[in-house]
Amino acid sequence: MVCRRKGRLSRMPRSKYPNSSRWALARPGDPEPRSSSADVAHRRRTPLKPRRNEIRRGFLRNQLAVRLGTWDRILQAVQADADREGRLDWSMAGVDSTVCRAHQHASGARKQPPCAPGRRSRPPHHRDDEGLGRSRGGLTTKIHLVGEGGRRPLAVLITPGQAGDGPQMIPVLERVRVPRWAGGRPRTRPEHLSADKAYSSRNSRRYLRRRQSWHTIPERRDLQANRRNRGSKGRRPAGFDRARYARRNEVERTINALKCFRAVATRFDKRAYVFHGTVTVTAIRLWLRS
Repeated sequence: MVCRRKGRLSRMPRSKYPNSSRWALARPGDPEPRSSSADVAHRRRTPLKPRRNEIRRGFLRNQLAVRLGTWDRILQAVQADADREGRLDWSMAGVDSTVCRAHQHASGARKQPPCAPGRRSRPPHHRDDEGLGRSRGGLTTKIHLVGEGGRRPLAVLITPGQAGDGPQMIPVLERVRVPRWAGGRPRTRPEHLSADKAYSSRNSRRYLRRRQSWHTIPERRDLQANRRNRGSKGRRPAGFDRARYARRNEVERTINALKCFRAVATRFDKRAYVFHGTVTVTAIRLWLRS
């Protein structure tokens, strides 16, 4: 970190970084030193501590860690640690989305798709449209996320701003994977799920019933009218619990906590997978706060 002191720039020692004890929990996910020809690529991977200040300033320089999926592995490790200690609230999870304004310099990425270092495959979370959408206000990006009861994100998904919420419910739920310390398959299903009317569709409810997931989603008026017009073939109405639906504010507060960081509230990254890494680093910080 660089700080300004008496009109000149000076380097702040690492011991002076705030909240160092929190980031020490994610130290196992930090890249380890190497003694091979990969040292040149490793020197481009900076530690985790400077990243928390970059997301506040509005940019994330560590693109190599994003291409290798380092941030995703750290997020899963932090979530698994919280689950082991009982700090992960599986009783209620919420699905919602938010639109982020994209800076004008976020457009203009190269048409040639990027590749992961030393591989021919594309980086994870890469999109051909770069997650940029057009609207009356300009370029926008939408963040779809699943938040747990403790107001921390479980999974995120980046799409263009004009993408609908309902079709993205299944893809974002498929990204919830919390490893178990005792071994076995990762946990992917919360005890209860809440969402607003935008996610009220037959495909979404059929998917949740197939996964045996209890859910509280209000039914839209057009679906209610269509069900009544069909008579006995319209099936019975979906259940709705107002007391459980009142907890939907938790996912909205999770979004509010994410957008307190400038790099998330306004997108400055040209590539979609880089912006996904920025949101993931922000999610890691929210998990380490607790």
